[in-house]
Amino acid sequence: MRIGIEVDLDYRFEQGADVLLQIEAASMYDQRIEDEQLTIWSDTPIRAATGEGGIGQRCWSHGDGHWRAQYRATVAIDRVTADFSALAATAPRDLTGDLVQYLMPSRYCPSDRFEGFVRHEFPDLEGGALAMALVDWVAESLDYDNAASTGDTTALDTFATRSGVCRDYAHLLVSLARAGNIPARCVSAYAPGVDPPDFHAVAELWLGGAWHLADATRMAGCGDIARVAVGRDATDIAFMTAFGTAEMLWQQVRVRQL
Repeated sequence: MRIGIEVDLDYRFEQGADVLLQIEAASMYDQRIEDEQLTIWSDTPIRAATGEGGIGQRCWSHGDGHWRAQYRATVAIDRVTADFSALAATAPRDLTGDLVQYLMPSRYCPSDRFEGFVRHEFPDLEGGALAMALVDWVAESLDYDNAASTGDTTALDTFATRSGVCRDYAHLLVSLARAGNIPARCVSAYAPGVDPPDFHAVAELWLGGAWHLADATRMAGCGDIARVAVGRDATDIAFMTAFGTAEMLWQQVRVRQL
């Protein structure tokens, strides 16, 4: 699978503010960057910074007045779609230090609040079988609704309203997986077929000694997803974090299969 990515961001900063961008596709073992170009219109030089866990690249910029960014890339994805339903669980005591954080509650994923639900609803499942059941449950229980959430919506809110956007699906799946002792992280990504076209968010679950992508919205297949960044929740993977007030003038994300 090869995908073409086009991103245009057009913002205004009435007062100067530093901006942390995460819009560049990550170069990884299962996805290769064939070509890419990031252009930022700013009077301040940009600076690269390594992404969470060494995955992907963040970019520091500064917005003051009219600020624009443009990203173009072609990514080749070579990833086998795995059936992780039969994969074994890893006992918490056997997890390496870098994985432990993905078993803990976080700002948007209060997984400790879901432990009773997971035990009650899926009492005989663990590992890959539990993961598959959780993906199916989230996919079938939520309605996709662009107006259902805000930047403050947590997995608990989504569980209560049973609706949300892709980041809400990812937050809820990650929370339920952690509650079932499966390390899970959120992933910002590009994928063709996302409706409406936008930055996408999915989950990644640690099973059988490896990370496995899962999109509970069912808009993207494992072999179609190009990762941008990974982290505990939306705090770590947001495409743009402005350390000040930003006004969006125009924004467009287009991803197509080549």
